[in-house]
Amino acid sequence: MEQFLRDFSSFVWGLPLLILLVGGGLYLLLLSRFLPFRYLGHALQVLRGKYDNPNDSGQISHFQALTTALSATVGMGNIAGVAVAISIGGPGAIFWMWISAIIGMSTKFFTSALAIMYRGKDGAGVLQGGPMYFIVEGLGKAWKPLAVLFSVCGLVGALPIFNVNQMTQAINDILLEPRGIAVGFKTNIIIGLVLVVLTGVVILGGLKRISRTASKLVPAMVVLYFVSVLVILVKNMDVIPYYMALIFEDAFDGSLFKADCFLGGSLGGIILLGIRRGTFSNEAGIGTAPMAHGAAKTNEPIREGLVAMLGPAIDTLVVCTLTALAILVTGVWETTDANGVSLTASAFADAMPDFGTYVLLVCIAVFSLSSLFSYAYYGTKCMSFLFGDRHKHYYNYIYIVSIVLGATTTLSMMINLIDGFFALMAIPTMTATLIMAPRVTKEIKAYFRRMNANT
Repeated sequence: MEQFLRDFSSFVWGLPLLILLVGGGLYLLLLSRFLPFRYLGHALQVLRGKYDNPNDSGQISHFQALTTALSATVGMGNIAGVAVAISIGGPGAIFWMWISAIIGMSTKFFTSALAIMYRGKDGAGVLQGGPMYFIVEGLGKAWKPLAVLFSVCGLVGALPIFNVNQMTQAINDILLEPRGIAVGFKTNIIIGLVLVVLTGVVILGGLKRISRTASKLVPAMVVLYFVSVLVILVKNMDVIPYYMALIFEDAFDGSLFKADCFLGGSLGGIILLGIRRGTFSNEAGIGTAPMAHGAAKTNEPIREGLVAMLGPAIDTLVVCTLTALAILVTGVWETTDANGVSLTASAFADAMPDFGTYVLLVCIAVFSLSSLFSYAYYGTKCMSFLFGDRHKHYYNYIYIVSIVLGATTTLSMMINLIDGFFALMAIPTMTATLIMAPRVTKEIKAYFRRMNANT
């Protein structure tokens, strides 16, 4: 099964998908005339609530929509995913993660704007957004098979198994093994059951409880993680310039790449790995975030697109970079065979021997739990689209059972399974977005005309 999932993931993450995600993202960036970077100030004003209107359609605020999306993206992909990228691809993989984030800002803008432009109603008559709805509402019923493909893949892609797997590994490595407690299937099951209880309390309360919880957890977890890594960087300040230079050098050299790849040897492999891990982390082009942003309380698609584009910047350019530098400057990436969250834990232990791993464990707990809450919402939306609103609650039970699965299986199986289905979700999302992108650019012009007329 492990080999099958590895082959499946490698197959779908081939050159065609790379062209769709990177080439498509570059096209959107050029089409919008670099809008994500020209209107950052306006995006922050929208996020702060300057333009909020309680009478607008939707369920949650701009800020809650962003934090709900971020609670899914700012998670184990930032702690464990970055470690995987460095352990396999070397420092150069981080450069290509940055590229994926810069391109991803434009992708997030377009997909989330479309999620507001073409909202549909579920079986209960509630307005919903997301790729499955903007495909059907924007392109017509003939395109419904594409929406169904996204939703079917979303049922698997939204499972929390990678986050649970890495949280279980962190608890074993940091909390249990140092105290002489034998870890294995029994301890993993206990951890899984505890997570089941914590997750169930929140997700069974629906979107509003998820968004309220996320809006409190996400800012706190980013600040705590930022301060923790800052301590590591200050202690190793003298080597930061060297490793920053190494990231750029190795990005085009690939001499530290440790895996075979059909994409032109080491350089092609490191580009693919960086884009893949960056996409896994910020989810730009996958279609998950538009499901959260589609529920925002606004009638202005461009505003929500501007808020959404902040996601990859926060997730990859800030949080992933912090993790990468912590791993690089401490040198643990060269001295240990650890992978995933264990490698990041080694960096924290090296810089803060007495308490570093415990600080990381707190960050991991908050990162993972917040991700568990948001992914459940994404899965129920896919279930609702496929089988009707009255059946969507069944997904929560599947989701909860999968937590135990994630706690008791290997890292490679979990990451390859989610990677593969993320790739399949990107195909309908990016295809529909590229077709409808000119409609978004028309809306951009109309929106800023209205804004200028009101000033």
